[in-house]
Amino acid sequence: MLKRSFAIILALLMLVSLAACGQKQQPAASNEPAKEENKFKIGIMTGTVSQNEEEFRAAEKMKAKYGDMIVLQTYPDNFMKEQETTIANVMSMASDPDVKAIVICQAIPGTSAAIDKAREVRSDLLFIAAVPGEDPDMIASKADIVLQADELGMGVSIIEQAKKMGAKTFVHYSFPRHMSYQLLAMRRDIFREQCEKNGIKFVDATAPDPTGDAGVPGAQQFILEDVPRKVAELGKETAFFSTNCAMQEPLIKATLEQGALFPQQCCPSPYHGYPGALGIEIPEDKAGDIAYIVEQIKAKVAEKGGTGRFSTWPVPVNMMFIEGGVEYAKAYLEGKFAEKVNKDELVKIFKEVAKADMKVDTLTSETSGKKLDNFFMVLSDYITF
Repeated sequence: MLKRSFAIILALLMLVSLAACGQKQQPAASNEPAKEENKFKIGIMTGTVSQNEEEFRAAEKMKAKYGDMIVLQTYPDNFMKEQETTIANVMSMASDPDVKAIVICQAIPGTSAAIDKAREVRSDLLFIAAVPGEDPDMIASKADIVLQADELGMGVSIIEQAKKMGAKTFVHYSFPRHMSYQLLAMRRDIFREQCEKNGIKFVDATAPDPTGDAGVPGAQQFILEDVPRKVAELGKETAFFSTNCAMQEPLIKATLEQGALFPQQCCPSPYHGYPGALGIEIPEDKAGDIAYIVEQIKAKVAEKGGTGRFSTWPVPVNMMFIEGGVEYAKAYLEGKFAEKVNKDELVKIFKEVAKADMKVDTLTSETSGKKLDNFFMVLSDYITF
């Protein structure tokens, strides 16, 4: 009888103990749904390495920083003929319910259609579109935030920089597709006006479209062959500019070899075109070190006698758009501000990313005359090598 009573008491103690253990585990289980509420991913779409390596690397940098929170995609090199692929790649990110924001740089033609398609299934998505290749009114009506280097402001600042370098002629390389972009066409007209105002001859030169039959290699080869012809015709005090990313490397290389002038790339940055054109290898421990790359560029330019004849912005603008875009989306999704469009927060984040002052203005549409409150244009000072 004593043994039976002891066994009953022991069994009761075990039950009480197990119940207590279950109660201790309960708070952890109740915390799990709260964790899920804060879970989100941010998608990034860029061009491939061959179209614009620095944008691709900026996306990789964000992936390295935030891990699985970042989802990467690229658009095809021949994006003008493969817009369905661009749409499909955006949709592949939008179909993941954890993806709450998508940053697209460059926002090539087809981006507006991709945003429309994505919003059919995900009206909650935050879209940040940088370096748009579509009409400003259209992309501003589709994306929540639009980011662009101040193309119109650069119409003045690039010519001022070229004049400081001693330019007597300014060569503008582009092609019909780019000249169908409202801002690029308006900037070309400002270039022409500013050249006339400053006593500089303006040359409107047509180059092959890299999305055409000859592709990127054909466009690059044209630049390598045409710059020497232009310098022979116009002289060494000729400043060169191209509207296309893939042309920057051959343009810098040929301009330096010919002893001409190069005020700025289409997308100003120490990383854009310069390392490849000058044969600069960037060691892993110096990746993202702007001071290092600037010193390397100065040294290489000096070797070829180009000191004072080459320049750019001290800030890699498209990389800033991607990194700043991700940080802005993250802050918004974390509830640090409530509005999808918050200029003050955007400027603050850009300054933190760039570690430099940036002038940020909103665009007034040439077509409608309306101020596009979500279309932000950025301008910076120059660094001369």
